[in-house]
Amino acid sequence: MAGLDPQWLASLRASARLAPARPRLPLIAGDTVIGSVEPDFLSQIRLQPLSDGRNTLSKTEHSGRPAWRLLGEPTAALDALALALREAGLAHAWRDEQLAVADAQGQRIGSVERAVVRVLGITTAAVHLVGQAEDGRFWVQQRAWSKSNDPGMWDTLMGGMISGADTLASALERETWEEAGLRLDQLRAIVHKGHVDIRRPCDDGHGAGYVVERIDWHHCTVPDGQVPVNQDGEVERFVLMDAGEMLEKMHANEFTSEAALIQAALLG
Repeated sequence: MAGLDPQWLASLRASARLAPARPRLPLIAGDTVIGSVEPDFLSQIRLQPLSDGRNTLSKTEHSGRPAWRLLGEPTAALDALALALREAGLAHAWRDEQLAVADAQGQRIGSVERAVVRVLGITTAAVHLVGQAEDGRFWVQQRAWSKSNDPGMWDTLMGGMISGADTLASALERETWEEAGLRLDQLRAIVHKGHVDIRRPCDDGHGAGYVVERIDWHHCTVPDGQVPVNQDGEVERFVLMDAGEMLEKMHANEFTSEAALIQAALLG
């Protein structure tokens, strides 16, 4: 079996560490930086003022540079901001799913609708599970063609966002069932293997988005007789691939970049 192509791997890793396409300003909730936005992006919307007449959203200064400040209880203020972005056609596909919002120390201060995390440059968290059959082949999924991101591309056995109500452990359990129809106690040797970090521009908000994400990934053995079956409509099919076929599809960029980074870390 041929190994990972060094030039392809270098390009893949570089694509996960890209600067914003255009300058961005800090987004502050209260006194805490929670994300970033393009300088005039939030000028396209208007929010109702607070009960004391102060602007809920305004340009300000932070550490000697321009910034956007969002006042009020963070979750409520972010909910209002998300709805305004949706009405202006600046949100991604609406999911009615809240993701955690944290301060610089990683402490949760609130939550926000998933559809606006990219345009607001808010850090997100995800979990993936790499599953190998007992003969060494890999269980991989083809993403549903209806997915808003990377439709029809190959992915790990399971990959999903960590919601505002989740811990890493509960997200691993929930997503493994929803995407693959497998319970963790049906799997063997589940081990946390590491994480990959993604920072790159994206098309959300007509090109104003910026992805900042940490993906924790695990590896397991799927015992013979256990076959993944999708439960939530987000997977087209599951197949078994040997390492050679998987590498071929990775080099052809048929896997999502996140899955390729994870599989490359395992195979390398």
